[in-house]
Amino acid sequence: MAWVATVPLHPHSQITTTRQRLSGSSTPQSYTQTSIAHTGVYKTTSENGKLRFTAPDENYTYFHLLQDYPSIKSIENPRKSHAHIIKKGIEAGVSLSNYLIRCYVKSGELEDARRLFDKMPERDISSWGHIIAGYAKNRCGFEAFELICLLRRHSRELSEFIITSAVHACTSLDDEEQGKQVHAYAIKSRLACGVGIGTALITMYLKSGNIDYARKVFDKMSKPNIVSCTAMIGGYAKNQLGEEAFQLFSAMRCSEQIPNQFTFASVLSALTAIGDLEKGKGVHAHAIKTGFQIYVCVGSALVTLYVKCGSMDDAFKVFEDMPTRNVVSWTAMIAGYAQNKCGEEALRLFTCMLRTRVKPNEFTFSGVLSACSTQSALRQGKEVHAQIVRNGFQSNLIVSSALITMYSSCSITEYARSIFERMTELNTVAWTAMIAGYAQNGQSEEALKQFIKMRQKGLKPNQFAFASVLRACASLANLGQGKQLHAFLVKTRFMSDISATNALVTMYAKCGSIDDAHDAFNEMPDRDLVSWNAIIAGYAQHGNGRKALQIFQQMQRTGIRPDHITFVGVLSACSKVGLVEKGRYYFGTMSQEHGIIPCLEHYTCMVDLLGRAGLLDEAKEVIDEMPLKPDVRVWRALLRACRIHGDMKLIESAAECLLKLEPDNASTYMLLSKAYAATERWDLVEKIRKMIEDRGVKKKPGWSCIEVNKHVHTFIAGDRAHPQADEIYAKIEELRWKMEEVGYVPNMKLVLHDVEEEQNEQLLCYHSEKLAIAFGLLRTSSEMPIRVVKDLRVCGDCHAASKLISKIVGREIVLRDTNQFHHFKDGFCSCGDYW
Repeated sequence: MAWVATVPLHPHSQITTTRQRLSGSSTPQSYTQTSIAHTGVYKTTSENGKLRFTAPDENYTYFHLLQDYPSIKSIENPRKSHAHIIKKGIEAGVSLSNYLIRCYVKSGELEDARRLFDKMPERDISSWGHIIAGYAKNRCGFEAFELICLLRRHSRELSEFIITSAVHACTSLDDEEQGKQVHAYAIKSRLACGVGIGTALITMYLKSGNIDYARKVFDKMSKPNIVSCTAMIGGYAKNQLGEEAFQLFSAMRCSEQIPNQFTFASVLSALTAIGDLEKGKGVHAHAIKTGFQIYVCVGSALVTLYVKCGSMDDAFKVFEDMPTRNVVSWTAMIAGYAQNKCGEEALRLFTCMLRTRVKPNEFTFSGVLSACSTQSALRQGKEVHAQIVRNGFQSNLIVSSALITMYSSCSITEYARSIFERMTELNTVAWTAMIAGYAQNGQSEEALKQFIKMRQKGLKPNQFAFASVLRACASLANLGQGKQLHAFLVKTRFMSDISATNALVTMYAKCGSIDDAHDAFNEMPDRDLVSWNAIIAGYAQHGNGRKALQIFQQMQRTGIRPDHITFVGVLSACSKVGLVEKGRYYFGTMSQEHGIIPCLEHYTCMVDLLGRAGLLDEAKEVIDEMPLKPDVRVWRALLRACRIHGDMKLIESAAECLLKLEPDNASTYMLLSKAYAATERWDLVEKIRKMIEDRGVKKKPGWSCIEVNKHVHTFIAGDRAHPQADEIYAKIEELRWKMEEVGYVPNMKLVLHDVEEEQNEQLLCYHSEKLAIAFGLLRTSSEMPIRVVKDLRVCGDCHAASKLISKIVGREIVLRDTNQFHHFKDGFCSCGDYW
């Protein structure tokens, strides 16, 4: 009895037979007149409007029916088709079962596919190929290899299709060793040079980071196609090998192989990684010529290239000309504006993006939060935070880390910490953001604590975490911890990272060990402008201005162009050692030779340079003629110089300007008091004291700290809270008697309190830096220098006393104040008393 199958009629569908497809003829419009006898199927029309098929060979017929009529809705669900076959009592043959397995695999129904495969009484190589490919493509590598091993036990050779699937399975398992065995089998079978296997092998080797093996496979391929070429270029891009990617792209063009949109996107990504703008522009021109610039992936890659190379005008032009934009292109443009300090433009673009109903992703929010990382944009940052919550991204690691960075950059570390503590999952990026936040806001001890906790949790610090925690060590002058981090950097092979090694140079310089800083600088495999700036500033801080200038000249010989930070270091170096003519010369060359417009930091250095040298009128001239409004730093530099040289007229002028700018800053009043005390104008000292009381200005006591046995000990003047206070004060008394024996006389002018002479002397003896030095003498090895950090400028009496103490005890004392380092040794200071 003939088998009958019914399929609903679709009046607008085109039904094409196998013979018609091969001959190129179209389907007649009259369905009822079409014969498909070559499949063994004869069609009639039933009364209810459905097609009725009859066939002598139902298996053969159903197989061709499924192939010839993919538009039939019941076939779109392989379960329905399979159920229909079973219902009709048809025993599916190999071809029909293979096709059903393929349909199951295509729709992701792997369990149904495997169930059908297991029930097949007979299987051919295609049966195995379809089910193995299904497992491989759905990242079920173990199941794929289970079947491959079973097939091999049946002494069956693997087809090219199955070998390709085996390679895909290895890729999904990240098992390069197993992949190499499959590769060896392919070579033995003389199939390794095929495009399918070759492309799969390239993808596998690239994923495991073995780019050399990938290239070897590529070079041995008989005829690489566009897919294999694009895969290889993408691998070069991922490994930041832009030159190699570009060479392969050029070779493709010479072989008349036409790149596709993915090829263009890959080569542009590779050139972005190395910042090669010129080659990128060449690829852009070729994309326009071939019409591929209209693709969103190419447009987004072009935007990213121009953004990375700092060409925002070109980036915006590409962005504006894109016919369609996706979240990637919007995000690239927003991030570009944020990175180039164009926060307002980034926020405006973000608003436009929302209006076009493109949904932001985590990277978009990260970019726009970066644009809000200033005090002036804090309100917008909080609004973006609210949008993040509304869009459900508040628990996203990338977004949470960006929020921590934003609030930390706005000096609201309590908000940053609150977000950090609410995170259910913490990764290296989140920890690094919190460590950096503490470090940049002066909470260095917290930064160190978080770094230690991060390591205790088993997370490996990245180069940015190292850079941040090294900055924290520099702030605390915690040389011991800094040296441990240096050893850890070597162990973790981060010494090749330039951001980490730059921070290492800065750490040693700020911890008072300029020789270690110079060694770290010399050992750097690569140096950028930041590296040179760090070592120049280091020598300037240590009062070795001539060495700083030598390094600056060395930098210029290497071809690296200085920036405004470089000249802050250079002018500071001239100021520290009184090189007035050199300072004038370098200040002049800034704009004339380097095109750098002097800013407030440079004018402050010039006022300090001239003021220290006693050229007070010229220093005042600089202030009067500068095109910028002088800030507190400029007036402080002038006031300190007036105090040294006793110019009462300029003291009063500078004092008036300072008090207008900072009426509530206690340090301003203390600086004025010291200036008046130096000229013995006690009436004005009293006047300043009364102003402090009347205006309710709160004076925060100065502090000094010293690191002993990995712990930082902090002291304030007259402090007796330390557990070893009795020993410390006894040591100070012992030192005082010894200093007096060699002629030490306390400088009473530096005491602002109207008390008895004996009390004045005691007040001078118990300044915070003297307490720290005494503690260092008690608790550190006699062979080690004593390293002290002070949050104010060292006073004249403490400077004189430290010189004598270094001679009496035969120890080097390194004191860092807010202005520079003082290395006291054998009764002398490295500053030559020019400070």
